[in-house]
Amino acid sequence: MKKIGILFGQERSFPEAVIERINQKAEKGITAEAVKIDKIFQNAPLDYAVIIDRISQDVPFYRASLKNAAITGTAVINNPFWWSADEKFFNNALAEQIGVPVPKTALIPSREHPTGTTGESFSNLAMPLDWDAIFEYTGFPAYMKPYDGGGWRDVYKLHDKEDFFAKHSGTEQLVMLLQEEIIFDEYFRCYCIGGKHVRIMQYDPRNPHHLRYAVEKAPSSAKLLKTVEEYTLKLCNYLGYDFNTVEFAVRDGVPIAIDFCNPAPDADVKSVGQENFDWVVETTANYAIERAKAQKPGQDNLTWGEYIKASVAGKPLVVQANKPAAAKPVAAKVTKEKAPAKPKKAAEKK
Repeated sequence: MKKIGILFGQERSFPEAVIERINQKAEKGITAEAVKIDKIFQNAPLDYAVIIDRISQDVPFYRASLKNAAITGTAVINNPFWWSADEKFFNNALAEQIGVPVPKTALIPSREHPTGTTGESFSNLAMPLDWDAIFEYTGFPAYMKPYDGGGWRDVYKLHDKEDFFAKHSGTEQLVMLLQEEIIFDEYFRCYCIGGKHVRIMQYDPRNPHHLRYAVEKAPSSAKLLKTVEEYTLKLCNYLGYDFNTVEFAVRDGVPIAIDFCNPAPDADVKSVGQENFDWVVETTANYAIERAKAQKPGQDNLTWGEYIKASVAGKPLVVQANKPAAAKPVAAKVTKEKAPAKPKKAAEKK
């Protein structure tokens, strides 16, 4: 019997639904459950063919456990070795290398010295930095956010250099990105699973969280959606993510990749809506079963992206303009969720 395990934290709707759906399918020799860990010994496998990781980014013990599981043959979704090395600034550099538009972005050192270091640890860092060149590059307004963060934590909109210095002074030991603001006409958030299944969702990050998928205006063109799909596939295949979301802000008809380092993306039914939730549950269940069937005990069953493959082979990145890195993908579907009904007035509530 091959087991598919889901490792998760506080979230409930998505992991529980995936477990239920896999078991409903009743594939011969395959079952699913929440991961249970009572001990971890070096080079000792866990009893799972596949583990879907939803929490190790926040729990170092889990991250180390998944690396140990991976080296003993478990197919971990997403690759914990790559996920440990990846961050948003590198992602932007890779996107430019493979022809996907991204905002102009500069890397900013932490305001405070990292624990265990002093000013002498930074003798190679010119002080002050060339702030004029940095601000001219990104322009204002701009956004500042952690180079490896997520979940909209510690994100600031900045209007001028005085605003930058005032807000940067409170970022403590965070290494930050300074990024040009993209004034967009349309915005999309895309699930990508298995490097081939894409779900394009209309999205508006300016709305309150529960209304971000409630977009009434239809996409402007089929050509734009095709480009969004191709960029999504290209990014996820070069990065090597089995499960990711990619966000695009469309400026003057050009989709610009804003955020594509989301290996444990939001999949809660209350935020993404029922239709999107059903798709991501079904697609994740099918993909996990596919990986379980292909899993070979004791061998490397991880996904390694095209960037790593090219690096190991000593080859430059090979990019075909406007073509996904993977085989012909499953057709993407664009969705938009209806806005929830307005709450009744207090006098009408029972």
